[in-house]
Amino acid sequence: MAFIGYHASHEQLAPSALLEAVIEAERVGFDGAFSADHLAPWTPRQGHSGNAIAWLGAALASTRFSIGSVSTPGQLYHPVVSAQAIATLAEMFPGRYFAALGSGELLNEHVTGAPWPSKDERTARLGECVGVMRGLLAGETVDHDGRVRVHDARLWSLPAGPATLMATAASAETARWAAGWADGLVTVGTRREQVAEVVDAYLDAGGLGPTCLQVHIALAGTSAEAAALVRDQWLHGVVAPPEAWDIAQPEEFAARAGEPTDAELAEHVIIGVDSPGGIAELADSLADLVAAGFDRLYLHEISQDQGAFLGGRAGRLLRALRERLDAAPR
Repeated sequence: MAFIGYHASHEQLAPSALLEAVIEAERVGFDGAFSADHLAPWTPRQGHSGNAIAWLGAALASTRFSIGSVSTPGQLYHPVVSAQAIATLAEMFPGRYFAALGSGELLNEHVTGAPWPSKDERTARLGECVGVMRGLLAGETVDHDGRVRVHDARLWSLPAGPATLMATAASAETARWAAGWADGLVTVGTRREQVAEVVDAYLDAGGLGPTCLQVHIALAGTSAEAAALVRDQWLHGVVAPPEAWDIAQPEEFAARAGEPTDAELAEHVIIGVDSPGGIAELADSLADLVAAGFDRLYLHEISQDQGAFLGGRAGRLLRALRERLDAAPR
């Protein structure tokens, strides 16, 4: 059976509301959940950014399905701190938590006051962090002196089995590099050629584990309502990597986005109309993206009113999408 997960957006909902949403997402039939780890929202209109690590303990204790999250060791989090958090969640909830490691974004990392390295340096730093974290999670005592420094570190509470460290990748280059160490891949996109390039690079380089795709969608009563929702909540989508990695403040994201057309915004969020034909069209688009080579799909419906999505629209979309994914050759 196809795996369809729910994206829990810390940038758009208060932690308490997001906890209610993820509980409801499991109830309506999602197979798992995923979340980012932000210190700030993308734009002021989104208005939230709870601590993902604190929230995960409550979310995993309140559900039964798997939940993953982005983790960016190296600057905001020391890799020993990240490894300890991962070990604790994996010990308490065996087989249900995974971390997807990334090199970070200035939006969340500038608060340390440390210099912001180039992308190549951040990737190299992440590689060092992976080595440190793998050693700690295997029960080793770790010393390391490089882009990150670690002195006689050891984790005293370890999970019974290996912790899952996936990789986040927005480019084929990063995906190819991550294939050498990751337990799976997470990427995001709305265009088949874009996401296929990333997943193909990972698999062609020998990458193992599940391949996961996150897709932003706006599902509303009319196409005009959906387009207005994108403009209100996902305006920053037009600010793409690598530029997006180097912006420090939500206000700057909004300013850089400017006044894009609806067509430009629709390149980053798939718009759907809550009607039989509209649901079918959206399900077709999502199934086509999954067919590029993904094992899991995580849906991010970008409304702050998750009650409207989970209260009925999600169920209709899940049914249509499962019909297509379960019928597709694997």
